[in-house]
Amino acid sequence: MPRRVPVDRERAVCRNIRTLHNFEPPATEDEVHAAALQFVRKVSGATRPSQANAEAFERAVAEIAHVTRHLLDDLVSTAPPKDREIEAEKAKARAAVRYAR
Repeated sequence: MPRRVPVDRERAVCRNIRTLHNFEPPATEDEVHAAALQFVRKVSGATRPSQANAEAFERAVAEIAHVTRHLLDDLVSTAPPKDREIEAEKAKARAAVRYAR
């Protein structure tokens, strides 16, 4: 039986993986690669893979980045594109509240 996660954590994204959909300008290849790298690091539990696993690690990052780019290209939204600067300000405000505790 799967472990039940509290409702507020079900929607949470790893803090290092940023939302890339519906921004103007669209996500860059560097942003897509960085998100793929963070995903592989999280799943593998390794920040830097051993030499024995380096090839598999890099292949996984490349494949996930490739699939992510296809996903972003295919997604449709009726909402207006988000502004990166405004979203960055919101994130800073959330961090200020979180770390002020």
